[in-house]
Amino acid sequence: RQLEIQNGLFGVNDLERINSSFIAYFELLTEKRKESDGNYGNWRSALKHLKGFSKSNVSFADIDKQWLEDLKQYFVRDAGTKHKQKLSQNSCVSYFNKVRAALKEAVKDGYMIRNPADDIEGIKEAETKREFLTLDELQKAVRAKCDIQVVKDAFIFSALTGLRFSDIQKLTWSEIQFSEENGYYIRFKQKKTKGQETLPISEDAVTLLGERHSNDEPVFRDLTYSEYNNQKIREWMIRAGIEKYITFHCARHTYATLQLTLGTDIYTVSKLLGHRNLKTTEVYAKIIDEKKIAAANRIKLNL
Repeated sequence: RQLEIQNGLFGVNDLERINSSFIAYFELLTEKRKESDGNYGNWRSALKHLKGFSKSNVSFADIDKQWLEDLKQYFVRDAGTKHKQKLSQNSCVSYFNKVRAALKEAVKDGYMIRNPADDIEGIKEAETKREFLTLDELQKAVRAKCDIQVVKDAFIFSALTGLRFSDIQKLTWSEIQFSEENGYYIRFKQKKTKGQETLPISEDAVTLLGERHSNDEPVFRDLTYSEYNNQKIREWMIRAGIEKYITFHCARHTYATLQLTLGTDIYTVSKLLGHRNLKTTEVYAKIIDEKKIAAANRIKLNL
């Protein structure tokens, strides 16, 4: 990069850009994600650790393959939580991927000619247990009391439809539609993938919504994402006699595993979840296969 600068391959405006602050640019990208609670929080955390690693300001000209390799090592070995614990492997993956995404956008915006992150491998994601509810557990949860009714309603709705929290939070009544031919369905744009989706929904899901309001009103009013609400979900599960560590996203896992358990083919489940890649859905199929193996081994004749 320095050689290219010396050889005059950059114009004046280019030089101004590559010498400008990557940290300031990352802050700008973070603020753009303010409307997305979970995603915004992840970007803010990534920014905090980026500042911790950099110590001083970093220009685009400073960022090369070695800088990124050093950042990777910082996330894995040195970065810690506010409680002074090491970051989880998947937090390291998430934060480093935010930096990669920022560099990709920087190339598009003309701050860099190419993305140096293209030359290195990312941090390997740890295989995590995808917790979900069985049908019996979901029915117990329906019967149990939750301190925040809108959180309970949204969770059950997610378990019945597979919708992500971000899509449920922004869901308006205009997106709940009906036709004689297809019954009730949701016509919406996925917040995560930006894809336009049409999702059929069950009568139970429609019943849960209650009385319809004006088209521009949110279906789940005052629904927010917070650690406090996740704590209320865990208290609700305990009341239902469920000891698993359940967060809101487990409702989507529940939908996927129940669909596969009840015989829906994986291709259809993938489409219902709005996955772009079948491999993403295959994670759930693996869970079901493990359950089948465990079930097969329950019948013992002591031969």
